[in-house]
Amino acid sequence: MALSIHNNKESANKHMDSSKYVRYSPEQVEALERVYTECPKPSSLRRQQLIRECPILSNIEPRQIKVWFQNRRCREKQRKEASRLQTVNRKLSAMNKLLMEENDRLQKQVSHLVYENGYMRTQLQSASATTTDNSCESVVMSGQHQQQQNPTQHSQRDANNPAGLLAIAEETLAEFLSKATGTAVDWVQMIGMKPGPDSIGIVAVSRNCSGVAARACGLVSLEPTKVAEILKDRLSWFRDCRCLDVLSVVPAGNGGTIELMYMQTYAPTTLAAARDFWTLRYSTSLEDGSLVVCERSLTTSTGGPTGPPASSFVRAEMLPSGFLIRPCDGGGSIIHIVDHVDLDAWSVPEVLRPLYESSKILAQKITMAALRHIRQIAQETSGEIQYGGGRQPAVLRTFSQRLCRGFNDAINGFADDGWSLMNSDGVEDVTIVINSSPNKFIGSQYNTSMFPTFGGVLCAKASMLLQNVPPALLVRFLREHRSEWADYGVDAYSAACLKASPYAVPCARPGGFPSSQVILPLAHTVEHEEFLEVVRLEGHAFSPEDVALARDMYLLQQCCGVDENAVGSCAQLVFAPIDESFADDAPLLPSGFRVIPLDSKTVTDGPAATRTLDLASALEVGSGGTRAVGETELNNYTSRSVLTIAFQFTFENHLRDNVAAMARQYVRSVVGSVQRVAMAIAPSRLSSDVGSKSLPGSPEALTLARWICRSYRIHTGGELLRVESPAGDALLKQLWHHSDAIMCCSLKTNAPPVFTFANQAGLDMLETTLVALQDIMLDKILDEAGRKILCSEFAKIMQQGFAYLPAGICVSSMGRPVSYEQAVAWKVLNDDDSNHCLAFMFINWSFV
Repeated sequence: MALSIHNNKESANKHMDSSKYVRYSPEQVEALERVYTECPKPSSLRRQQLIRECPILSNIEPRQIKVWFQNRRCREKQRKEASRLQTVNRKLSAMNKLLMEENDRLQKQVSHLVYENGYMRTQLQSASATTTDNSCESVVMSGQHQQQQNPTQHSQRDANNPAGLLAIAEETLAEFLSKATGTAVDWVQMIGMKPGPDSIGIVAVSRNCSGVAARACGLVSLEPTKVAEILKDRLSWFRDCRCLDVLSVVPAGNGGTIELMYMQTYAPTTLAAARDFWTLRYSTSLEDGSLVVCERSLTTSTGGPTGPPASSFVRAEMLPSGFLIRPCDGGGSIIHIVDHVDLDAWSVPEVLRPLYESSKILAQKITMAALRHIRQIAQETSGEIQYGGGRQPAVLRTFSQRLCRGFNDAINGFADDGWSLMNSDGVEDVTIVINSSPNKFIGSQYNTSMFPTFGGVLCAKASMLLQNVPPALLVRFLREHRSEWADYGVDAYSAACLKASPYAVPCARPGGFPSSQVILPLAHTVEHEEFLEVVRLEGHAFSPEDVALARDMYLLQQCCGVDENAVGSCAQLVFAPIDESFADDAPLLPSGFRVIPLDSKTVTDGPAATRTLDLASALEVGSGGTRAVGETELNNYTSRSVLTIAFQFTFENHLRDNVAAMARQYVRSVVGSVQRVAMAIAPSRLSSDVGSKSLPGSPEALTLARWICRSYRIHTGGELLRVESPAGDALLKQLWHHSDAIMCCSLKTNAPPVFTFANQAGLDMLETTLVALQDIMLDKILDEAGRKILCSEFAKIMQQGFAYLPAGICVSSMGRPVSYEQAVAWKVLNDDDSNHCLAFMFINWSFV
């Protein structure tokens, strides 16, 4: 008994010795650190192996080594958290400084407006108190004074006089700073742009100023010189910039530089001319260490050299713009960006003028794009963004730039790029242009001497006006439901340009070949406003003649602007066939869609408010072209957008006319498909005409509606609809316009249930159309809990005829969660009382 007590005391003492604090020697710490670098959390076997392999650790218990690694991981975690908090603190401090400056600017703006208000009141009172008008005399005197000053001013701005250019530059600098940090422009903050440590920054647009202007302030973790270098390279981030040439560089006396620049920009659609700019850019530094790069157009009023002429461009004016970059305490920069342009909106058709008169569109395309690009580079530099596939971020950005640039080239079709117009077939809805330049499609198999019959590249393009169709929703649908509009045979022909033996020209047909798509993500921007992905098209041959075409193909695809809450954002889907190897220098021939929102506009009540229009029928150029819409009573408030479609194909010389006919027919079929999709996804609140136009009126639909209602009454004992007279299509109309989502799916023993019918609410809930409905399977929209409940209740449904399902969540075809309060499932019986299908009714559904 005494021996047992003695042994227990010894084991307790030993346990206490192993758990007490151990002081490690530097050599032991070094050995443990080496292991920690390789494996921060070693297993028990690894710790025992460490003790055996390192003699200096032989006097330490395995449990003590385990505690050391736990403490080491805890210290590492605390260090990372402290570093993160310091970073957040620096961001918050800089944002606080930025907000205080913005508050000071707003207070100055309020004081300025109060002063102007008081001045205007005084003027109005003095005007009412006197009958003497000396305004003409004052205008004449001021005009004489201005004429006396102008000769001196223009003599200082001689084209060959650097001092004159410096005078223009200093004036541009002063005006830019007054916009960036002063009250020269009445700025209004854009909706949804709330400042914060992780937000893009403070974004504002102009109100009541000449031209359109946008302003942004933000924080980035890059040094000012690096930020200035990136922003000056406009081709790397401004997707609409075609070229930027620095024609002359003049050193300024204060250490800055003056550059004379010529820039060309793409037109956003096929129905407007492109713009170009002749500007002076001034780069300098301020006394507080800030960097400034400001720019303005050189015109007859500003003086300076005359820019190069361009016949196919409309000369636009850049008013004093630029960016101010200030160093931030603790590293990083505070950026102020101002873009102010006059795009000569009167030179475009009236229906397109909102594209050139919207400060919100300018903010999205230029101002916010510059800030997003800087933040993207900053996060890539810091290692915060990790991309898969072994591709460097710069390579992926280059792919996106090449897709956008190729698509813009196709839409604009500049003659100096080799594009020429091809004769039409008598209908002007689709434009065909060809490019026979030998270097148009660099890298393809046609560039080798083995294929001397290569004729060039052909582009078929069209534009149309959409009514009441959210651009983001339309592009999302086109991206996720490619089979709704694409033809597999045409896709196969496009992919054949990358192979050694091109296929024959197919005939575009509505169905094409059966195929499915798999989207493989490649990269996305910081705020997920742009995606780069590879799409695998899986082909299936159902006949021997289709075997050659039924193979997997790959597309490189870029999608942007799918955020429905973004104001003024352009939605775009661009894709190009690629080879399986997908090299970094792979040739790209982009095609796709671009949807640009127009400002909300009131339109007349009637069919025009609910249909997709042909844009050509709405074109009226000039100030006198007033639309009849504005002359009648306005009842509806709707949104409009411009859709531009462009598809590119290679062709051989002897097949040019065949490819042109195929391309023209294909684009027309795509336009028709997009019109049907647009009608289907347009908000149902617009008019009941939308639903009635999409109402299936076939005898089969009438019979199915009768079976659905009759089966519901037989099984549940209640009435699904209240129809006074079931004659005609009254029953189908009530079922179609029922507020709850009603849909039917097939009942086949050897195949999964797929949807065969849905009313308008059901299509809205699934975010699809009647045509695409048959591609949706029941188990794809139910979550795991919903599938379990349906499986447990299925036997009851088949025996009793119906079952009530509890509230739950399902998923639309576009991935959005949908909640419902209750669901009813019942068997639909035909006239022979045989099982025809299974019907569901989702009650009080809504998007989560």
